[in-house]
Amino acid sequence: MASAVQAMICYLSLGANLGCRARQLARAISALASRPELLLLRVSPVYETMPVGYAPGPDNPNYLNLVLCLEAACEPLELLALAHTIEAALGRERSVPNAPRTIDIDLLACGGIMQDEKGLTLPHPRMWERQFVLAPLAAIAPDFALGGRGPAGALVDPRDPEVRLVGTLGDLVRRDL
Repeated sequence: MASAVQAMICYLSLGANLGCRARQLARAISALASRPELLLLRVSPVYETMPVGYAPGPDNPNYLNLVLCLEAACEPLELLALAHTIEAALGRERSVPNAPRTIDIDLLACGGIMQDEKGLTLPHPRMWERQFVLAPLAAIAPDFALGGRGPAGALVDPRDPEVRLVGTLGDLVRRDL
């Protein structure tokens, strides 16, 4: 942990559509929460969504998605590297874009940092286009402003049939989803 780094509030989006999806999300959150430079603050409810950018089917089932808020005492690139390490430990294979995955961890925003370099763009460039990100983000931070597009809560489309609230992560793990 770099002592010179000021802690900042970060939002991460997590999704899984292979294996026991809820357990994969829980394992990823546990791995993040175990890090001394990270403090888990809030976890959204879980939403089930259809795959985006890759045809749905038996080999590409629906995703479980959530957003978490944490305080990070590390640089965004360090947080991204940690996210990639956790993904790899949980069996994530990077083949083609939008392919099915055991876990996906995306950095949405870190403090007020605006960055576009070294494989990381902050805030996430497509988060306001994705209801599977906006719905869980709005559940824990409805007033989070998205780069001049308004608060997350105002951008959620409650009629979107492809984004369905399914419950808390604990409930889903117990149901073995």
